[in-house]
Amino acid sequence: MIFTETKLKGAYILDVKRIEDERGFFGRSFCQKEFEEYGLTNDIRQTNVSYNKKKGTLRGMHMQLAPNEETKLVRCTRGAIYDVIIDMRPDSETYKQWIGVELTADNYRMLFVPEGFAHGFITLEDNTDVTYQVTEFYTPGAERGLRWNDPAFNIEWPIEPIIISEKDQAHPDFVEGQEESKGKLLV
Repeated sequence: MIFTETKLKGAYILDVKRIEDERGFFGRSFCQKEFEEYGLTNDIRQTNVSYNKKKGTLRGMHMQLAPNEETKLVRCTRGAIYDVIIDMRPDSETYKQWIGVELTADNYRMLFVPEGFAHGFITLEDNTDVTYQVTEFYTPGAERGLRWNDPAFNIEWPIEPIIISEKDQAHPDFVEGQEESKGKLLV
């Protein structure tokens, strides 16, 4: 696997190191030893699949609070997405900064999302599937969200969303100072 750290400390783009021949290629999409070499959490507890019928479907921005924070390993297995994460760790040098990465079924690219980050994506094709491996179980009382178009973050989405859930549209604007004393977001 090829690990490329992003400008957001602890967040990585992962590419499959391909061994190719006339049949196609072989490569790893996960290796506990390699994750440990980079100091990345790899205690996968749940795998989720998101099916999205239409191009322009936006999901996010989602996260869970302590003690139910989760890391995610995100991969698009059919279609294409623009995957976005925001560093919501108040003590981080890149607090409130975001990155976006195009993940497609064809590029086999993945995004490692550390604890303390909000995550969301927009589909770039119809009939897009996204798989998340997560290190924590879904905990309804710990979930929080940030609005996809909150001016506090100025995310530059590549296309205009067409479908957004009522829940994701209703997330409030981020207000500075909404953190717990332990540095966890209380949106």
